[in-house]
Amino acid sequence: MANLRDIKRRISSVKSTQKITRAMKMVAASKLRRAQAAIVQARPYAYHMRDLVDGLASRAERDAHPLLRPAKGEGAIALIVVTSDRGLCGGFNANIVNRTLKNINHRFAGREVRITAVGRKGIELLKRRGQPIDNAHTGHAEKSFMQLAGSLLEGALEQFLDGSVDEVWCVYNEFKSAVQQEVTFERLLPFVNDAAAAQPAGTAETDYLYEPGTEAVFEALLNAHLRVQLRRMLYESAASEYGARMTAMDAATRNAGEVIDRLTLAYNRARQNAITTELIEVISGAEAL
Repeated sequence: MANLRDIKRRISSVKSTQKITRAMKMVAASKLRRAQAAIVQARPYAYHMRDLVDGLASRAERDAHPLLRPAKGEGAIALIVVTSDRGLCGGFNANIVNRTLKNINHRFAGREVRITAVGRKGIELLKRRGQPIDNAHTGHAEKSFMQLAGSLLEGALEQFLDGSVDEVWCVYNEFKSAVQQEVTFERLLPFVNDAAAAQPAGTAETDYLYEPGTEAVFEALLNAHLRVQLRRMLYESAASEYGARMTAMDAATRNAGEVIDRLTLAYNRARQNAITTELIEVISGAEAL
């Protein structure tokens, strides 16, 4: 009977876990709907802003603004790594960290990399891998993404303009669907149109007159563009996190159901064996009398 009690206790434990994973799946699905609506609204503005600044940059002189200067390709790299504060979302955070370390060891090999980590799980994983972190940001809700984007941009601009870093990159999970997230490396600074960089400055078909001045216009537009792109990346990461958590909790719920079925079958077999043993003992005792 001790074996039966153990199996029954395990079934009860797995059922409790299944209730938790099912509840977490429902919560993640609810948050995913809101995050997906937010990213659908944010993407058009961010993409149009990028096209606008891209067009202006392609028509401007390379020295029109410090943020337009080409990268030397040999200085330090500022890397913004966007992860989550909470776990239980499958390989969401591990994929980001693995891709980050792979790029540090290969793509940016031989160059100093200064990491700004967003999200407690990413910070823990990077430290566990022995990767130093310059700045850390945790505990930010979606309603404070604009403030967080401003803080990240301020730190990136300070390092880039004083020449301590040559490039600023961001790595995040781009939201594709509830079951698909793609790890994306995106360069924020310097803002250089790769297609336009191959042609001489000022060779575009159309040019503009700037009022009050070229530098003032680029100062406002580039800062606004970078802030909008960072906010979009944070929303992309949030939607990806909820999608990954919903998928992981759905799989955990189904796995718990399979474990419950196996334990229930084992319980019934053990109970049947116990009953059969008792019957044999009773019959054997009656025959002996």
